[in-house]
Amino acid sequence: MKSFEEVEKVVKQTLSERRFHHCKCVMDRCIEFATLYGEDIEKAKLIGIAHDIAKEIPREKRIEEAEKVGVLLDEFEKNNKALIHAKHGAVICKKEFGFTDDMCEAISYHTTAKANMSTLDKILYISDFSEESRDFPEAIEVYKIAKKDLDKAYLYALVGKIKYMLDDRIEIHQDSIDAYNYVVSK
Repeated sequence: MKSFEEVEKVVKQTLSERRFHHCKCVMDRCIEFATLYGEDIEKAKLIGIAHDIAKEIPREKRIEEAEKVGVLLDEFEKNNKALIHAKHGAVICKKEFGFTDDMCEAISYHTTAKANMSTLDKILYISDFSEESRDFPEAIEVYKIAKKDLDKAYLYALVGKIKYMLDDRIEIHQDSIDAYNYVVSK
């Protein structure tokens, strides 16, 4: 696996200053939550900095670029190009940086979530939702909750995203619905 310094350098060269700043803020949250919940801090740090590596690929090229490196996209993702960066980023991180399967899984689902999320998955999902530059009330509340209870914070963030999509009449990926159903059934 590539070192943090090598990964950070590539991410910084690939993304805009604004997006790179977001990734650094997500990384800081990932480190904080990994420390709190006994996860591998180095893995958390790496997924935090690299999770949006494919985010700024131009919209019109996202499907082609993702499929070129072997990303399997469902019809929903092809019709909702904003979601493609998660799976595409996971493949980039696997091939170029040597990230482990669990790290790539977290990156793959940092946008939609999925049923039976691991602790590392939840850490990235919550960190992306609540990083310090996100100043909307739900993000602030998720951060407060996450410092005490990761599972409650994850559910709060998941419900918040789903409510937003419902309110704005945005289609909801089946993985998000499965994630919600999984959590509330437990």
